[in-house]
Amino acid sequence: MALHPLSDTEIEHLRQQLQALQVEHRDLDQVITHLAQTPPPDELLIRRLKKRKLALKDRILQLEQTLVPDIPA
Repeated sequence: MALHPLSDTEIEHLRQQLQALQVEHRDLDQVITHLAQTPPPDELLIRRLKKRKLALKDRILQLEQTLVPDIPA
C-alpha cells in the first residue's frame, strides 16, 4: 500500500500493467483448456501454467486494490 497519493502517471502505469496481466491471465486459461483437451495432456506443463495463472491472479488483485482508494468506515 502506498504511503503517498499516486500521481496520474503512476495510476495510468498501474492500469496498463493491470490490463496486460488480465490479458495474459485470459490467454493462459485458453492454453490450459486446450492442453487439457489435447491427448495426451502434458500434466506437468498444465500444473506449471496453472501456478503462473494463480500468481497472475494474485498480482491482478494487488493492483486492483492499489487503484481503488480505501473508503473510511
